[in-house]
Amino acid sequence: MTVIAALGATVANATPAAAQQPIGVGPLPITFNLTDNSDGWFDSGLNLFGSKSLAVAVLPRVSTDILAVPSIGGPILESDLNGLVNGVTGGAAGGLLDGVTKPLSGLLGGAPGVAPPPPAPTPAPAPAPSAGAGSSSSSSSSAGSASASGSASATAAPAPAPAPAPAPAPAPAKGVQGLDVLGLGSTLATVQGIGKSAPEAAGLAAQAEGLIGKLTAEVAALPPGSPVNLLDLPVGVDLQGVLDSLGKFALNGPAVSVTFNVDPKNSEGLRNPIGLIAPEGAKDFPYMDAGGAFFGEKTIQLTEPGLYAFQDSVAPYMLGAVVVDDPLTLGLDFGKSLRVNGQPKPFPSNADIIQRLVNTFFTVTNPNNWQKYSETEEVSWNPFQPPAPILQYDAAGKPVLIPNLDAYYDQYFKYPRTLPALKKPTTPGVGEVWVATQMEDYEGKAKPGSATKINVENWTIDRKIAAPEINMNNVHNMWTDKDYKYLYANEWFDNKTDVFDRETGKFVRQIEVGHNPAHVMTRPGNDNLTVGTNAGTDIVELTPGATSIVQRINVDPESGITPHPHAHWTSHDGKTVVAPNTMTNEAVIADMDSGTVKHDKVGYFPIATSMTPDSKKAYMSNFLGGSISCISLVEDACATEDGKLAHTSTIDLWKNYNPLTGPTGTWGGLTIQLPVSPDGKALLAENTLSQTVSVIDPKTNKVIKDLPCNPGCHGANFGAKKGGGYYAYVSNKFSNAVQVIDVDPNNDGNIADAAVAGQLVLNATSSTKTDDKLKSGAGQGGQGVVAIPLVYNGWVQQNPEAWKQKLTPEQLNPIG
Repeated sequence: MTVIAALGATVANATPAAAQQPIGVGPLPITFNLTDNSDGWFDSGLNLFGSKSLAVAVLPRVSTDILAVPSIGGPILESDLNGLVNGVTGGAAGGLLDGVTKPLSGLLGGAPGVAPPPPAPTPAPAPAPSAGAGSSSSSSSSAGSASASGSASATAAPAPAPAPAPAPAPAPAKGVQGLDVLGLGSTLATVQGIGKSAPEAAGLAAQAEGLIGKLTAEVAALPPGSPVNLLDLPVGVDLQGVLDSLGKFALNGPAVSVTFNVDPKNSEGLRNPIGLIAPEGAKDFPYMDAGGAFFGEKTIQLTEPGLYAFQDSVAPYMLGAVVVDDPLTLGLDFGKSLRVNGQPKPFPSNADIIQRLVNTFFTVTNPNNWQKYSETEEVSWNPFQPPAPILQYDAAGKPVLIPNLDAYYDQYFKYPRTLPALKKPTTPGVGEVWVATQMEDYEGKAKPGSATKINVENWTIDRKIAAPEINMNNVHNMWTDKDYKYLYANEWFDNKTDVFDRETGKFVRQIEVGHNPAHVMTRPGNDNLTVGTNAGTDIVELTPGATSIVQRINVDPESGITPHPHAHWTSHDGKTVVAPNTMTNEAVIADMDSGTVKHDKVGYFPIATSMTPDSKKAYMSNFLGGSISCISLVEDACATEDGKLAHTSTIDLWKNYNPLTGPTGTWGGLTIQLPVSPDGKALLAENTLSQTVSVIDPKTNKVIKDLPCNPGCHGANFGAKKGGGYYAYVSNKFSNAVQVIDVDPNNDGNIADAAVAGQLVLNATSSTKTDDKLKSGAGQGGQGVVAIPLVYNGWVQQNPEAWKQKLTPEQLNPIG
């Protein structure tokens, strides 16, 4: 039985506007409540296809008191049925609309003057769909499901009762399942409304009705994952021409209001929603504010049809999206051309970069799309995308209708995939590794996040620190003191640095440092902590053990902009801290002894930093810029394309990537952490969009190769490999696995043979020590990583004698 979900193409009266509406219709607003919860960072108030971060809006084209709500669902593929679970899509039996119809009960079907949807017609016998269609013949029970969810269209009188509602208009022609698989009911309702409000358009409206039925029948016979160039179909050309003519009689309705609400009851940290994607011509894109992160509300107006995606500039993986639909086009509009934050020119909406960003959105915002590896068996991974009709445009400006986005992305991204049983490295590491498993949710506290300890000498998960006694909120990055007595952890979605006993996991103390502290390191020598306040302005220095604050250094005292310093790095002598000023596209170089700062321009939206072991140069990942910047800290030390040395240079990670057609070789997108190995042989850059780790030679700044990582590839740090050399431990936000990379397996100095030595699952086992009971998200949310013993130049020399015994002479003196 095919399970169908469609938000019916019902014509509704806009009277009940008091409640928050996840589907914005004309003057009805959309509100995103920003939260600390892993399943709803941008919470629209409903669950659409497993994502709480998605909303749909419609630009009214008839009048503000008669509004057509777009259809947003179609047939679910058979390959997805086994993956549907309650709480994601309502379960296969419940359909996908459980979270939609309830908040809209006052708007759909319950408002004065709204006619109930007509019963679904009995489907006519039809041939089986072609291969790849992903659906089976409809049964009578599935037809009843369609009727219950209101998939057919209806009309409403422009004035409320007492007059009885008019009889329902004929529904658009149905596909092989007898359903409005293309979501053209709202188009039909708008066409009918124009025909009634403008008698001279009645003939065009009648013509459009017939063409809609014909187009639906033609497209329904095709595989749902096959894009249809509408201008290749005579009926598509004719219909678009008629709709364009009807557009002359349509009204341009009010803008769609979108409000971002940052309430400290839901988000203990500050937030700063900005634009990631918007249609060309959208007002004020990318909606960036020099004031930076805030508590309170910010409202923007959406006037252009198309796809709008938003991210938090503090935590850029926190995403929300609105599709603004023009009902006089076919399917849900992505827009003709789309702006992407950080890119100088717009892209056609069917460009490869748009497909990748949209696919990433549904992987990130639907926890049931996160990867769940096993160490004992293969696992099928089949991310669920909306089975919705989407209208995109190609580079020539031609309209391309995707009948079912889920089916299309199954082909585009080769889903489902088989995740292999993970194999651990054959050669042990030295000591232990801590990973911030930020999306693990526990019963004893309201906020997610834990620190996970891996014993890398036997590859076991030894401990989980959830810290329910302090309601630890989204721990992000960690470090330790020179004696390894403490584990330092920053609560990224709060304002505190926490201190734990490293051996027992017991909470010791916490100290307020400023809004949204992200990364923490120590200064070699005095062992003071350095902490960046990601939503603020400061690098904060604290005494050993984080007992008190020594100083605050404003990283941008003159600009008046809140710069959002994120992932900093501290030099081997403890004198210099380099951090990215995300909002000003600068690297800040802070002299820790004098408290003074200077700046260098880097690429767009810098987010993370590292240094070479001699501290002569720093690297900065440009998250939205598709590049890495090299900054000299003493004399010119940055290699350029022609092999010369300069004060700064750029590593172009998009050299082999065409945003329209896709990659042709090694590339990296949305780069985050990028540590340099302690011996200076390799720079590893974690790319969350391309799901790759770029292996780069710091001497030449050339990309040598790519290695695979998982969705949300994010954090990395180096630790010692037993017997010599180094392992890099790579975390992934939306996977429960960690990759272990050996940058020089045979220790010959050539990193061309860098490889993934093994992977392991971060889930707790029966022998794992825990301080709370896990509720959900086992092993998920991998972010910051720290390996103990510390092996970087400046820190490794401070190791206690017992730890030095575990390291080789070369590891104790990494740069000679």
